Amino acid sequence: MQIYLPIAEMPVSVLLILGMGAAVGFISGLFGIGGGFLMTPLLIFLGIPPAVAVATQSAQIVASSTTSVLGAIRRDALDHKLGAILVAGGFVGSALGVWFFAAARRAGQLDLVIVVSYVTLFTVVGSLMLKESIREFWTKRKGGTVRLRRQAGEHASYLGWPLRMRFYRSKLYVSVIPILLLSLFIGFAGALLGIGGGFIVVPALLYIFRVPTTVVVGTSQFQIVCTTLVALVLHAVTNQAVDMVLAILLIIGGVFGAQFGARMGRNLRAELFRFLLAILLLAVGLRFALELVIEPQEPFSITVQELRE
Repeated sequence: MQIYLPIAEMPVSVLLILGMGAAVGFISGLFGIGGGFLMTPLLIFLGIPPAVAVATQSAQIVASSTTSVLGAIRRDALDHKLGAILVAGGFVGSALGVWFFAAARRAGQLDLVIVVSYVTLFTVVGSLMLKESIREFWTKRKGGTVRLRRQAGEHASYLGWPLRMRFYRSKLYVSVIPILLLSLFIGFAGALLGIGGGFIVVPALLYIFRVPTTVVVGTSQFQIVCTTLVALVLHAVTNQAVDMVLAILLIIGGVFGAQFGARMGRNLRAELFRFLLAILLLAVGLRFALELVIEPQEPFSITVQELRE
């Protein structure tokens, strides 16, 4: 069964899109993070223009993350003050990301920017997570205990910069400057690459800011919902690249897949969790790297330039 995507200007299989949404939703529920980092590459590999894939995926991220935020509010697992700081920086980052997205698109370099960004980001994050998971597995295999690089309550010197603020729910008293910088980067990357950024912000809150695990996921999801919603609106207004038909299919498939993934994720060991996620990130990064060296089937493309009076 085929359906025509009006913004992407191409027909796709409804069952294939629903299946992709369910598969990515399953992985999202399994690992407890947004699936934008995986869905956007899959849409691009399917032949959907990168601009449409990035912008449309934002709608699915908002839908899936909203459910997580509502659950965190009911469990009192959300630091509203820390979330507000993350959202403030994320708004600025999203606006800059959409502006850069539009500028790269006008220059005809958007596809290259997206591919290079994915290769760099996924290789760095995946390698660090793989190294950490292997170190923990090897230490436990030898019968030792994993020693934290920094004990609870100890913070890096840059967390003591000016403009320090106390976050009672997260048990923090740190400068808001590194928090704003982190959220600005997440907002920028999310708007440019169509990712929620949960696979970056969650480890950052855990290992850099030492935020308790009980409030990390809820707080990060709150920031992702707000900043991605802004990016979605800006993409729709500025770039006209949001395909709602595709977005609805992805949301429907993702909702079903996430339920099964969340159930299976409860029995997943922490070190295996990080190892599998690292392998997944490296695999996607490698697939994008191949795009840079393999000769495309159609080395030339035709574009119509608008004439300005």
